[in-house]
Amino acid sequence: MKNRIVEVKRTTKETDISLSLNLDGTGKCKVNTGIGFFDHMIEGFARHGLFDIELTCKGDLNVDGHHTVEDCGIVLGQAIKEAIGDKKGIKRYGSFILPMDETLVMCAIDLCGRPYLGFEETFNAPAIGDFDTQLFREFFYAVSYSGMMNLHMRQICGCNDHHIAEASFKAFAKALDMATQYDERIDGVLSTKGAL
Repeated sequence: MKNRIVEVKRTTKETDISLSLNLDGTGKCKVNTGIGFFDHMIEGFARHGLFDIELTCKGDLNVDGHHTVEDCGIVLGQAIKEAIGDKKGIKRYGSFILPMDETLVMCAIDLCGRPYLGFEETFNAPAIGDFDTQLFREFFYAVSYSGMMNLHMRQICGCNDHHIAEASFKAFAKALDMATQYDERIDGVLSTKGAL
C-alpha cells in the first residue's frame, strides 16, 4: 500500500489555503479557517474518517464566509483525488447512514471520476454560529467536483440544524473512509471498463 499523504496549497485574491491530508491516519486534526463552526465540522470529519488533517485558511471573512468555505472544499477535493491516485485496489464505493439524536443523514460516494452532487438537506436557520447554512451545499459541491466524485447527501429526518450539519460531515467521513479502503481481491480498478 502506497503512502497516501498529500499537501495542497491554493492562493487567490480571496483565500490563502494550506492543507495536509493523510487518508490512512488516526483522526488527528489541526484546523483554523477563521469560522469556528466550520472548524468544528472539519474536526468531526477528520476524527470519524480517521484522516489526519492540517488545514489553515486566511480568507476574506470581512466579506463573508463563502469564499473560505468553498475554496476549502476545492482544496479538500483536490487532496482526496491526489491521495487516491490511480485508484487501483480501492473499493471505490462507500455509503453510511449516520444517526445523531433526532437526525438521520445518508451519504453515498462513488470515486468514479465523474463529478456530481445530489444534496437534499433542509436547514431551519440562516446560520449556525458564524456559519451560513447555505454554505453546506457549496462545500460539498466543491469537494465533489474538484475531487471528481459522485456524492449524494440526504437528510432522512432531523430538525436541529447543528445535528444535521454534524451528521452530514460525519457520514461523509465514514463513506469516504469506506470508499478509499483497499481490498486485496480487487485486481486493478473496480470497473468493467478497466479504467476510472
